[in-house]
Amino acid sequence: MQFAESYVGEDLVLRTARSLAREVGLDAVTPGAGAALRLLAAAGNARAVVEIGTGTGVSGVWLLRGMRADGVLTTIDLEVEHQRIARRIFVEAGFPSGRTRIITGRALDVLPRLADGAYDLVFVDAEATGFAAYVDAALRLLRPGGVLALNGTLAGGRIGDPAARDAETVTVRETIKALRESEHWIPALLPVGHGLLAAVKC
Repeated sequence: MQFAESYVGEDLVLRTARSLAREVGLDAVTPGAGAALRLLAAAGNARAVVEIGTGTGVSGVWLLRGMRADGVLTTIDLEVEHQRIARRIFVEAGFPSGRTRIITGRALDVLPRLADGAYDLVFVDAEATGFAAYVDAALRLLRPGGVLALNGTLAGGRIGDPAARDAETVTVRETIKALRESEHWIPALLPVGHGLLAAVKC
């Protein structure tokens, strides 16, 4: 696991963004999860991506580096200060301002304003309590063949423990089970970072 996490290294920009995330109390995606996000964006030739949870820009930089050169990342977060840091990180990473659309607000209020079937990838890095609603939103937002990625789906290692019945673990368990059984998704649970569930919209 440790080798997989260090397989793709991070440059100074990403290390800075990660350090700033720690300073403001955020747990950014791990390098392994970031590399997987970059791969998913590149494999899908992603031009339009939605990110729920801007943070300090760690996952956003990974996504942008996998997207097409003319791609736009729409990233949503409640915290203005975090987004201010992320905006600076995106510039330092060499992305012009036109490559990002940074929206401050509650994701479930913002998502209904985004166009149906217009996105190639939706990445969710937010509280597990909102997973079901985010999955529903992603089904509407993604084009056929588009990818949903949910971060934190191993629930801190508790997901495979039947005795773990806390609200977060139960919510994650129910979400990934629903995705596995749905006719709308082709899912896989990737053991990188805190667990990354990737699902292709049928």
